[in-house]
Amino acid sequence: MHIIVIGAGIIGMTSAYYLSKMGHQVSVVDACAGSGQMTSKANGAQLSYSFVAPLAEPAVLPKLPAWLLSAQSPLSLRLRADPQQWRWAMAFLAACRNEKSRQTSAELLALGLYSRQMVHQLIADEMLSFDFSSSGKLLVYQDAASYAAARKQMDYQAALGSTQVALDRKRCLELEPALRGIREQIAGGIFTRSEDAGDCLKLCCELERKLRQGPQKVEFFYNTPVMRLHHQDGRVTRLQTQAGDMTADAYVIANGIGAQVLARQAGFNPLIYPLKGYSLTYELTSQSEAPRVSVSDVHNKVVYARLGNRLRVAGMVDIGDSSNSIHPRRIASLKRAVEHYLPALHPADEPVAWAGLRPARPDSKPLIGQTPLRNLWINAGQGALGFTLAAGSAALLANRLSGVPTTVADNLFAP
Repeated sequence: MHIIVIGAGIIGMTSAYYLSKMGHQVSVVDACAGSGQMTSKANGAQLSYSFVAPLAEPAVLPKLPAWLLSAQSPLSLRLRADPQQWRWAMAFLAACRNEKSRQTSAELLALGLYSRQMVHQLIADEMLSFDFSSSGKLLVYQDAASYAAARKQMDYQAALGSTQVALDRKRCLELEPALRGIREQIAGGIFTRSEDAGDCLKLCCELERKLRQGPQKVEFFYNTPVMRLHHQDGRVTRLQTQAGDMTADAYVIANGIGAQVLARQAGFNPLIYPLKGYSLTYELTSQSEAPRVSVSDVHNKVVYARLGNRLRVAGMVDIGDSSNSIHPRRIASLKRAVEHYLPALHPADEPVAWAGLRPARPDSKPLIGQTPLRNLWINAGQGALGFTLAAGSAALLANRLSGVPTTVADNLFAP
């Protein structure tokens, strides 16, 4: 079967990989000049399979007023006369129920653990080079109440198959000495040995290299935006692109925030909305005291991931800004967080700043499966968990499209 995958970010590239592995003829179409050039380019770099709790949870509600009113808040909201924003926001608030949040956590954890299995199999099969490390992840808490709530969540996830351990201040510092600059503020931590890190952009490029060379050679069409999906009698008949029309037996929407427009053309609303995030990438020196394990500063909503001789720092959520522009105020806030958290970082130079748009759904659950059009499939809406869930999402999509049974329940994540 000839399948066109729309999107060459990490979701599109992994989708192309697993579909090709199933024996399909695959073409990848993307508006950019190469793979991984949008949200995948400089994301948080953490593969956090066990830390997949949805953004929409009851604990968020009392924090929203303070977050939205503070200029230094990790979450910023710019209200717009945009029905899509309001529809997304109302659905988000509706998802902030304890029962809904717990159910979503369980479902995302199942996909996260499946994704870990797929990532490790992918590396074993293909020997990919993308600054991958399996050093684990440490969530650091700076107040007793948050730490106590985290331990309850840890106990809940343990019943779902996640293995984590609670650490006091001393053990946090023994595990990660680079945190000594905030020694007195540490209330405790949750450590998960099974978590990984890697360079998402490098993985996209490595997958492209493999796909171009493989027995089922994949074709790539860059600088080729898809303008419209044409459909008739319940099937897509062609893609209208800037380079001309393209046809295939089946089509996969996997282009991040662009999936919203294409899905609406296909007759359904996936409720995908861009949540803007920022990152800094520091080159390290021999004097740098940088974390070896992946670290999450829970208080400031900032993550730290080691990528060889670089440190990736990411955070912030801007709602209502759909541009890729880098706002100096947000970058300055992120830099201050790093200077406070890692006073002995001593990088080689100023960090490289980046901003990207995460394709988020209100309940944080991606859509993976067949759409109302019989030959149109979707793999989109992973939000900030795109890198983490990519391999599992793509393998699930390829299995469902090919009619192969999977360990993930058939009804989960279906549009």
